Amino acid sequence: MDIRGMLAAERTELIALLRELTEAQWDTPTLCSGWRVREMVAHLRYDSIPLTEYAGIAIRNRFSIDGVNNAMAAAGARRTPAELLAEFEAAPGSVSRWWPRLGLADLLVHQQDIRRPLGLRRDIPAERLRAVLDRPDPFARPWRFTRGLQFVATDFDWIKGSGLPVRGRGEALALAMAGRPVVLDELEGEGVPELRRRCS
Repeated sequence: MDIRGMLAAERTELIALLRELTEAQWDTPTLCSGWRVREMVAHLRYDSIPLTEYAGIAIRNRFSIDGVNNAMAAAGARRTPAELLAEFEAAPGSVSRWWPRLGLADLLVHQQDIRRPLGLRRDIPAERLRAVLDRPDPFARPWRFTRGLQFVATDFDWIKGSGLPVRGRGEALALAMAGRPVVLDELEGEGVPELRRRCS
């Protein structure tokens, strides 16, 4: 499957998940500090608004990535789950049309940001994880966590980097590259203490 197909599959799975959530689950905190599920989905609407509108948000926030993300997320507090889901489902792909790898990496990590606190595990295809591990979301600044370390997947054939090893399942490695400390106890290897320091 090509990158666009993987992105479409990831989006379909996330939509299916969101359709099943209760009102209480929409208010569950995600792995992103300060964001509940509703704020997370509001953030993910970046793909459902015209690029001109997105550019306007960027200008108002002085092109700060954190500022743009928080402005998008804040809209979640003013919308119902049904409204957020409808907007997310109707996404024309204004961003991911041009940067599908970025869209895939962002969606995959954020879907896990939602699923893990809710205890809703899933099996992610190895090819999809491999694509994200090869090209993590640059806006998450993965080099802060990966430089000088070697990441090794234990559930499929994948290895990247050099230095002290960090071994674990592909899903946990993808979240570690995005700075999610919740997965650190699932990893092993001489590089884990340094990764833990970086994530703290």
